[in-house]
Order: sequence, then structure tokens, then C-alpha cells
Amino acid sequence: MVDKPVIGMIILVNAIAAGVLYQRFHDLPQFQLLESKLLEVYHRLLPPKTPDRCGALKWPAYVLVSDRVVFPDGVRPGAVYIEGSRIVEVSENVTVDSPHVMNFKHAVISPGVIDVHIHLNEPGRVEWEGITNGTVAAAAGGVTTVVDMPLNSDPVTTDRTQLEAKKALAQAKAYTNVGFWAGLVPANAANHSALEELVAGGALGFKSFMCNSGINDFAAVEAEHIAAALPFLKRRGVPFYVHAEVVTPVEADPSADPTRYTTYMATRPPKFEQDAIRLLVQLMDADSSPAAPGFSVHVAHLADAGALDIIREAQSRGHPLTVETCAHYLTFASEDIPDGATQFKCAPPLRDAANKQSLISAVASGAINLVSSDHSPAPPSLKETDSGDFLRAWGGISGVQYLLPATWTAVREAGVDLRGLARLLSEAPARLAGLGGRKGRLAPGYDADLVIWEPETRANTSVALNLHTHKLSPYTDTPLYGKVLATVVGGELTALFGNVNKRPCGKLVLGRGANE
Repeated sequence: MVDKPVIGMIILVNAIAAGVLYQRFHDLPQFQLLESKLLEVYHRLLPPKTPDRCGALKWPAYVLVSDRVVFPDGVRPGAVYIEGSRIVEVSENVTVDSPHVMNFKHAVISPGVIDVHIHLNEPGRVEWEGITNGTVAAAAGGVTTVVDMPLNSDPVTTDRTQLEAKKALAQAKAYTNVGFWAGLVPANAANHSALEELVAGGALGFKSFMCNSGINDFAAVEAEHIAAALPFLKRRGVPFYVHAEVVTPVEADPSADPTRYTTYMATRPPKFEQDAIRLLVQLMDADSSPAAPGFSVHVAHLADAGALDIIREAQSRGHPLTVETCAHYLTFASEDIPDGATQFKCAPPLRDAANKQSLISAVASGAINLVSSDHSPAPPSLKETDSGDFLRAWGGISGVQYLLPATWTAVREAGVDLRGLARLLSEAPARLAGLGGRKGRLAPGYDADLVIWEPETRANTSVALNLHTHKLSPYTDTPLYGKVLATVVGGELTALFGNVNKRPCGKLVLGRGANE
């Protein structure tokens, strides 16, 4: 019979050896495969979970510890105490008296990423991307909350019936928390009762296109429609999210090669974005109705850094104008896009390297409020992968899984630290969506949405670990920093070392006006 102290010493020595091996070899593909198999066995051997827990942990309360916790006022060693779905304490005292502690050593514990711009396309176009795969990929990338766009689902989300259909699907299928933007189109822009119904159903705000959306039943709004809707939006204190491009005729070169990215880029010049933003400012100037807190005109996916001067001028006069850019605009430049590589097509288009650097500087300075993924994948046939024709290909980037590492890689050399990254990817998105009092920070009373990650370690951007429905992505094999170790959604351990929990644990995130 072996004495218990001897057994304890054997376990301790083996644990230390395993830790050393993990630190040395955990980036090797062979080690990751072994790690995945061991985790599968681990999950099978887990004792039955208590009824109130959905994720991989059965503990009703536990503590996360790290040398680098992103507090609301800085980064330092700390412990995050979680009970149920909430954070109950965030302490600098890392001497924890609890039986359930996970110590992540030097990895960073940050607020979960909130992606306010994602297309899940369900119902109707689940073959493009659905709630299940879209939120699984998001969770693997450290995203804990997504806000779904009212298109490209079929039908689109422009009335209460369709919103309720989306809510029911998300409640059953989502691995992250899911909120919803409702569609503001010519058919409902002046119908304030219909818009009120959508707010009452929990919509966080409204999305419009000022140009062709690519979907026939989601028509573009004109100035008259925006003017008709503004008094309602301001009174209700909800954001007006706008795809800001006004498309006017452009003289095209009939001999230009459609497989060249520059051919497509020439069809959507920066003028389109600038004209649209000027029109939005003019409409804000003309509308004198009072605005409740929470209202803003939010410019989606800014690609043209030259439009920032227009935005700054309007803001200087007190207009609540906010703006985002996307991780792909901070990562890629037009000069680097190979012929026929239609996975890079999006609207507005990627622009040149100088413009990219200007956007990065604007993000670092705070002139751009937040960064999103605008995850909008489509089947390879719609991306024209065979022909490589940029003019015919669907415009949309596949990238929610890479939002965290792509943004971090782009902005860290511009002076954005871990606290600044949390502002861009968690706090500001939460504020835009009206969730600032419950999400986006590691603080007592906030939802327990967290990501644990290694900023200095390369993320795996291989096709093999791409969890989107369609693997065609401009991020494939791109060197990005920021490896996600674990994702906690509402207190539930949802992803660990790239493995996502088999049960969907996400919750609906409804607006303040919800009557349910």
C-alpha cells in the first residue's frame, strides 16, 4: 500500500511536468490534436452537471485568477469571482479561499468581446451561415455577445413577427449571447407604431442601407425616409446604424480585368462614403426634435479614413455621431490582394496601405469608437471562387472568429494597450447597443462574459481550425497575435483550448424597451 503523501507527491510532480510540457509544446499541431482528444475523454468522465449549469463546469461558483486581469482602470494581477451568470467581485487579492479556482498564470483575463455587426442569416439562408456555426466560431474566438443584422436572413427582420422568429431560433441554438438590430426600410420608416413594436420586441436599434443592400427585400432608404424616422429614433433613445454609401454613376473602363481587385475598388470610390455621411449630418442638422440618452447615428464599417474630418466636424457641433471600422480594414490593404481572391471583397472596399494606417491611427486616438467583424460569409458559388470575378462576387468577409486577434495585431503597434483594446471590443460596443450597465467590463454585478487569452502567442488561422460554415476567409494563414485559451459566456465555460461546449448556453440580449 502506497502512503497518501507519496501519492500526493507523485501527482504534484506529474502536474508540474505536464505544465512545463504544455508551455513548451502547446503551439505544435500534434500537441493540439492530442490536447483535443484528451479533452474529449475529460468531458466524458465529468460527473453529471447540476441542473442549473449548461457549460463544461458544474460548479455553481468559481474564481478565475491571472497575473493580468483587465480591470476597468488598468491591468494588474487579480481574481474574478463568478456566481451563476454574474461577476460578484473583482479583487486584487489573489489569495483565494475557494475550492474552485482556475489559475491562468500570465494569460490575460479580459471582458468578453462584443461583436455588434454580424450576419447569421437565419432563418432562410442558414447555408450561408447559421446561428449554430456562427456563434460556435465566435465563442472560439473570444466573442461572448453578437448583435445580429436584420439581413441576410430570409425574410428580413423588418417587423415584429420576423424578430420573434429570430429570437426563438437564437434561444435554442446560440453558443454566445445574441441581440438583434431591426431593419429600417422605406416600408416602415414613417410607421412609428411598427418601429415601436420592434423596440417592444427587444430590438436594440435599427439598421438601414443608403445603397443597394444586395437583398431585394431590404431596400435602401433615401433622405426622406431617414427624416421621417429620426424623431422616433431620438425619442426612443436607440441607435440608428447606417451602411453609409450613396452610390452615383462611375465611369468604368470596359477593358478592365474583373479578376483584378483594383477594378472592383474603382467602382466604389471614397466619395460614396463621404457623400453619405454628409447627407446624414445634413439630416441631423435639420431635425430639432429632442434626443433621449442612447440615441446616435452610427456609421457602420468605415473604410475611408478621409471621411473622418466630416465626422469630427459634426461631433464638434454636438451631434451624437459614432463610427466603427472593421478588423479587415485594419489588417489588409488593396495592394496585397491577389488577382481572383474574391474572399477579400466587401463593401465599402478595402483601400490602400496609407488609408489602412490612417484608420489604425484613428482607432488608437479614439476618433473611431469601436471595431467589429461585419461577418458576412456566403457559399463559394456566390463568392465566384471559380471565375475570380470581383464584379460578380458576393461582397462579405468571413471573420468573426478572428476579430480579437486581428484587431489586437493591428492596433498594438499604434500604442493601444490591453485596457484600450477592451474599450474598443467590449465597452464601446456594449454602450452602443444599450448594454453598458451589464456587459463590457469586469466589475461586480456585470454579466460573467470573459475571454482568457495570450496576447503574445500566435492565433491559429489555419483552415483546419476555422469553425465558420464556409472556410473561405481572407484571414486564412494570416499571422495574427492573440491566442484564445478560454471563453466564458454568462458564467458558463463555453470554449477551452479551441474546443467548444456541446450544448448551446447563450442567452438572448434584449433592449430596454422589451415588454417581455
